[in-house]
Amino acid sequence: MTEGSVRKLVIVGGGTAGWITAAAFARLLGQRLEIELVESEAIGTVGVGEATIPQIIRLNTILGIDEHDFLRRTSGTFKLGIEFVDWGSLGSRYLHTFGDTGLNLAGVAFHHYWRRSMASGAQSSLWDFSLHQAAADQARFGKLDRVGNTAMTGLAYAYHFDASRYALYLRDYSEQRGVTRTEGIVESVERDGTSGDITAISLKGGKRVAGDFFIDCTGFRALLLGQELGVGYDDWSRWLPCDRALAVPSERLPTIVPYTRATAKKAGWQWRIPLQHRTGNGHVYSSGFISDEAAADTLLAGLDTKALDDPRPIRFTTGRRQAFWSHNCVALGLASGFLEPLESTSIHLIQSHVSRLIQLFPRSAHAEVERAEYNRRCTAEFEQIRDFLILHYHQTAREDSEFWRYCKNMDVPDSLTHKLALFAASGRVGRDVDDLFRDASWVQVMLGQGIVPADYDPMADQIEPAQLSEFLANLKTLIARSVAGLPSHEDYLRQHCAADPASLAA
Repeated sequence: MTEGSVRKLVIVGGGTAGWITAAAFARLLGQRLEIELVESEAIGTVGVGEATIPQIIRLNTILGIDEHDFLRRTSGTFKLGIEFVDWGSLGSRYLHTFGDTGLNLAGVAFHHYWRRSMASGAQSSLWDFSLHQAAADQARFGKLDRVGNTAMTGLAYAYHFDASRYALYLRDYSEQRGVTRTEGIVESVERDGTSGDITAISLKGGKRVAGDFFIDCTGFRALLLGQELGVGYDDWSRWLPCDRALAVPSERLPTIVPYTRATAKKAGWQWRIPLQHRTGNGHVYSSGFISDEAAADTLLAGLDTKALDDPRPIRFTTGRRQAFWSHNCVALGLASGFLEPLESTSIHLIQSHVSRLIQLFPRSAHAEVERAEYNRRCTAEFEQIRDFLILHYHQTAREDSEFWRYCKNMDVPDSLTHKLALFAASGRVGRDVDDLFRDASWVQVMLGQGIVPADYDPMADQIEPAQLSEFLANLKTLIARSVAGLPSHEDYLRQHCAADPASLAA
């Protein structure tokens, strides 16, 4: 980068990461930046990031995207959470929802009241008081801000969609706002002899693309940040041992449910993502505990509908780049690191890092302070999500395979050990202030994985036993009434955002 202002932004690589980046920069900084995206149709993308978390709504709002149009064009559906099957123990099942369970009272989290009722002999599940669980069980969905006239929040949701169609959707959006797309494969990288900054890339065929700032969206290759600038990689596979995945589409589900399913297997887990035109499936597994052939057999045997193609292999190493921004280059998406899709955080990390980069984007070459802050915050986010994912593997009663015995007995980061001990003792959540996952998420997953707190917050003793019973009974009634008034998920899709019939057949 020269001493002058940053005027030309070059994004290397397309796919979901590249086009989210292009769309966001075009919307928010397009008036002061020339933006060029370089990609090649000859280079495939991973393209399995089909499930999201609610933060994507914020991105769509910033971009001014119409929700129903977006879902129509991507064959999308709604998502209330992720159902985890066989994780805490064989036969177990729970839904990690995007919403709260029950209703907090007098500043005390609801799960403490539920735990108090259990201590008094009540036989109920925390999810008996979940609006999202009730809607998911009945395959219902609708826009609901509040439950009746109470303070209980309504349905929080995200989306499932076809990732390749999403990238095309954002490409159209970006090009309409002045982003230049250049077809080509990078052959070499030019750097300034003094600063070491990237000055240009040369493509096969001779075209040269110069810029002041570069964003690496080249996937696992990390062509700019990793290969050219030599930024190393922190390997987290000792905690998250899955290193391969097989992805395969299958026919659409008979009933399109509003949630993702993650089913634990002998050496990993299998996802199921319902779209309007098909079902996305995949098997994430550890090659140290199962062969590729057996993993493929497991995937195909676990499908709920007929496969539409052969399984496509993906290899990865869970972890992150030791720096996300070096010189005048930032890596986004898979080029920055990989956290497996267990909690649907892949697309979130792209949009989160893009948002952070825009907040800290340099006006000139002197960006040392901004670079340090960006790297600090991205590192913290990666580590917080890492710990949440490790929780699913480590906190289990399963010992039926070598893989699960390893996960149950492995050493985990001290940051997670503290959270587990605190919750097990008193039901309190030691969540970091800026953690992506809310208290409600930690509570649901820790309970779902089998941790029942030994005690509860004594503040939950403020109401009389009879009041507590009435409070819990009223919550169940309110939830049942609210869910009964919702349309089915399929009816809502059909009425508001049904995909074009031609695209359903594609």
